[in-house]
Amino acid sequence: MAPAATAPISRCVLIVILIFSLLIQPSISIYCDEDDCYDLLGVPQNANASEIKKAYYRLSLKHHPDKNPDPESRKIFVKIANAYEILKDEATREQYDYAIAHPEEVFYNTARYYRAYYGHKTDPRAVIVGLLLVLSAFQYLNQWTRYKQAVDMVKRTPAFKNKLKALELERTGGMTIRKKSNKQINKKMEEDLSNELELQIKGAEKPSVWGLLGIRFILLPYTIGKLLLWHGCWFWRYNVKRSPYSWEDASYLTQRSLGVPPDSWTFIDESTKEDLVQRRLWEKSNLQSYLAEMRKESKRRR
Repeated sequence: MAPAATAPISRCVLIVILIFSLLIQPSISIYCDEDDCYDLLGVPQNANASEIKKAYYRLSLKHHPDKNPDPESRKIFVKIANAYEILKDEATREQYDYAIAHPEEVFYNTARYYRAYYGHKTDPRAVIVGLLLVLSAFQYLNQWTRYKQAVDMVKRTPAFKNKLKALELERTGGMTIRKKSNKQINKKMEEDLSNELELQIKGAEKPSVWGLLGIRFILLPYTIGKLLLWHGCWFWRYNVKRSPYSWEDASYLTQRSLGVPPDSWTFIDESTKEDLVQRRLWEKSNLQSYLAEMRKESKRRR
């Protein structure tokens, strides 16, 4: 029983060791493949920049494709040129020396290598713009898909079909359209009704370009400036001059006091909004009285 139990463990240990041994090599070989960069140039590890440069030029004269047409010599020249590119720069040479001295730090050495060779070649602004474009495209497609699915669900409801039937009767003078003995609604009328109703479903609104992340990021300075201006005007109008709240500002205070999202507030009918605004719910005492009233009403309905 013991050997059977330890067999899977020993296999796992062997697999881990194998993977680890395979990973150790790339942290060094990512620089000069299987070769040593110093050995390729024929210089010791403590060689200075002048010695490395002289060794490179000496080997270039021997293996450069213009000097030596041998295909094998061409391969050697590519390796020599790569080794020189690594060792001539102090930063990359320091990283290579560190990788030689610490081969066990696989991921750290690999990360430093790719950061040095590819990080500076990519403009951060291009990365940000590309990322915003991709995210905006996914955002638009997601919103459009949700909107189309929601509209399709609404079109299957009895309320929509009744409105569609009423539109058909209105446009045909009270006569329904029959096709092949089956009562069907004209597709053109269905499209017209969809456009006239301008269906906006809560939680799946029709996507807008102005709501995309990319557009919002571009308009961020304008948005911040507009927000600061709005707060300044609010402070001056209602804190300094003590003016009465306008309807829009009173609606905003009411919505914020109740914790209602802006999208949900737009779906509330105007009479209910007017009643809520007149209650002045932004004042703490009025809000507490209103909430207590709502709780009593909820208990009564139960």
